[in-house]
Amino acid sequence: MNTALPADPLLADCRRLFLRGLCRTVRIGVHDFERGAGQRILFDIDLYVPLAQNTPRRDHIDEVVDYDFVRREVTRILERGHIELQETLCDAVLDALLAHPLVVAARVSTRKPDVYDDCDAVGVEAFRAKPRHP
Repeated sequence: MNTALPADPLLADCRRLFLRGLCRTVRIGVHDFERGAGQRILFDIDLYVPLAQNTPRRDHIDEVVDYDFVRREVTRILERGHIELQETLCDAVLDALLAHPLVVAARVSTRKPDVYDDCDAVGVEAFRAKPRHP
């Protein structure tokens, strides 16, 4: 996964928070054999938060975006039930993370590591920034 900071100058004064390899068993897939059991999905997630809103002054968790928020949102989405496509899952996680008022951009990657014997994983990735406000 490309973890380089996006070129958008809006993100230049941001802190990047990330989770790598968040593993969940997900009911996902379009094929009949995929509907009977869950599959491992690995999530790689980057959040971009302006330093002005994510620099702790008292060294306290309520001054930053908490990693538990990301884990809760992924779990909440998975509890909705079977998902056909990784693109749908990826977009749903991205939407949920961007709903946080401090998050100005996010990147979400989902990958299935157990699909093919001849590659590490198959997956999708999406990046989105909130519209700029003058």
